[in-house]
Amino acid sequence: MNDILSLAADNLLSPIILSFVLGLAAALGRSDLMVPEAAAKAMSIYLLFAIGFKGGASVADHGLDAKLALAILAGVILSFGLPFIAFAMLRVMTGLSRTDAAAVAAHYGSISIVTFVTATSVLGGRGIEAEGYMVAVAAAMEAPAILSALWIMARGGSGKMEPGLLREILLNGSIVLLVGSFFIGGLTGAEGLAKIESFIVSPFQGVLCLFLLDMGLVAGRGLRGARSAGLGIGAIGFGVAMPVVGSLAGLALGMLIGLSTGGVALMMVLSASASYIAVPAAMRVALPEANPSVYLTLSLGVTFPFNLVVGIPLYVAVAQMMAGG
Repeated sequence: MNDILSLAADNLLSPIILSFVLGLAAALGRSDLMVPEAAAKAMSIYLLFAIGFKGGASVADHGLDAKLALAILAGVILSFGLPFIAFAMLRVMTGLSRTDAAAVAAHYGSISIVTFVTATSVLGGRGIEAEGYMVAVAAAMEAPAILSALWIMARGGSGKMEPGLLREILLNGSIVLLVGSFFIGGLTGAEGLAKIESFIVSPFQGVLCLFLLDMGLVAGRGLRGARSAGLGIGAIGFGVAMPVVGSLAGLALGMLIGLSTGGVALMMVLSASASYIAVPAAMRVALPEANPSVYLTLSLGVTFPFNLVVGIPLYVAVAQMMAGG
């Protein structure tokens, strides 16, 4: 417990988390502080490219092995299975309709790439190494949860797979950039990384701080809108409980396939996070009757802040305790 509290304190006093807290406080205080949309988009492109490239270069240095395939398979299983757990919890804990519950559940099987990037930064700051191919696992976990939500709705007599929806999901900009930069890093290896290191390594922490400032602003506005979205204590409780449940599933599979301490921590983070980019875009097409204010408020306004402030220190500490290191 002391290790968890110590890591949480260190994490709370990091520039990354404090930048998020600043944005959150500004939004809750109704400040007019804002980050231009174009700047936020540019920063997200930078972060996705940097993390993907570094992951690919790490794989090139490490080499391909069976553990990579097992990690990706584990990620797909988690992404497909977690929405069913989330849906069952939502039906017990909240009064959400089947449609809204299915849409929310899809978000909790997919992943938040920003939470993942923040966790890699925290691990790096503590000198804990993780498998570079966890970037590929993150990319593989984007889409299966959407298919799970559609299956849940199909059982209820609704939900639809529009022509081209799967293609739209797989060609989502964040997935394309993450996977594409991963392959570029893998093809060019350490030599390629050395050529652009001053661009994707040194500025990374600073850009992440500014991006999380913007995320804090967005999350704060989501929390302010929680009441108007009709979210009660049960829904807010789900937004905090589901990440813990997901992290335990990630812990079990991460240890089962023999990931390192850092790899287990990242698998827990991926399983605990909730999408607020790829899945909302897909839900607008697949489940247009679902209420966006419900699933966006829970994923971005509740779970995202919880993971950044409490979750990541908890998952890292548990991974260290269970996997060693």
